[in-house]
Amino acid sequence: MALSVDARGTHSGRPATAPASTGSGRSGGAPPPRRARRRDDTRLAALFLIPATIGLVVFYFWPLLRGIWLSFTSWDLLSPARFIGIENYQRMLADPIFWNAARVTVYYVVLNIGFQTVIALGIAILMQRLTQSTLLRGVILAPYLVSNVVAALVFLWILDFQLGIGNQLLEWVGLDRIGFFTTEAWVIPTIAAVNVWRHMGYTALLIFAGLQAIPANYYEAARVDGASEFRMFRGITMPLLRPVLGLVLIISVIGSFQVFDTVSVTTGGGPVDASRLLQVYIYDKAFAQFDFGYASTLSVAMLIILVIVTYFQYRITRAGQSDLN
Repeated sequence: MALSVDARGTHSGRPATAPASTGSGRSGGAPPPRRARRRDDTRLAALFLIPATIGLVVFYFWPLLRGIWLSFTSWDLLSPARFIGIENYQRMLADPIFWNAARVTVYYVVLNIGFQTVIALGIAILMQRLTQSTLLRGVILAPYLVSNVVAALVFLWILDFQLGIGNQLLEWVGLDRIGFFTTEAWVIPTIAAVNVWRHMGYTALLIFAGLQAIPANYYEAARVDGASEFRMFRGITMPLLRPVLGLVLIISVIGSFQVFDTVSVTTGGGPVDASRLLQVYIYDKAFAQFDFGYASTLSVAMLIILVIVTYFQYRITRAGQSDLN
């Protein structure tokens, strides 16, 4: 009986069978385990992101779009909003109170950012050079844990013209009492000082974290070359700290433009509009005069100002780039 010869030239008395699959043993339609696991991770991540996305849309994007729409309307909260085009924006450009509030806001922002950044940088450098105690960091951060309202009330009592211990100390050293919250020349610097006291610890810790990221061998090599402390600060610390300082400045600018509670508790915008910042003016228009359309216009204007300032600040400080290789 003749033997059958298969296609590979081997002799076999058994029936020819199909060649074995060269795959990994999985069924033909099943995806690879790694791809399936990646798909499951994506679905799980999307599931966790859904609540945050809903909150972002409901509490951020929808109010933003609603505010932009209201800026083109006249609305007093009692009657339906009436579309009036760009009348609110024309009114804003001709409003002297708005321009005064913008000037006062810029003055406050410059004072607050300038003193806060310089003081926080000094504290961070002292922490880096002298001690890195965790307890000290907690003490420095403590004012940031106090709410703005509480901090404003405490300083309002301390600096009260008649009963404040601050003015009593001035009298004891032979100086005249100062109306810190009642004098036009002093009210904005005083409000800035309150906010500097509250935020400088948080800012100092951000800068301190940036200092920790600078390799110590840079300073060691500079000392070997005979560089002074000032030269190392100017040539090593500041260039490598630039991204952190850029981030700190952006955060500080945004927070400074949004100041409201400190002014509301201490002065209410006085004396004679000397502390009427943009946020205070927006609040007065919306909730005191029920002119929500114009208040929305002011809010949109402040948003545009913030976006422009932040953009140029980001480009100038190159906050997204680092000199640390």
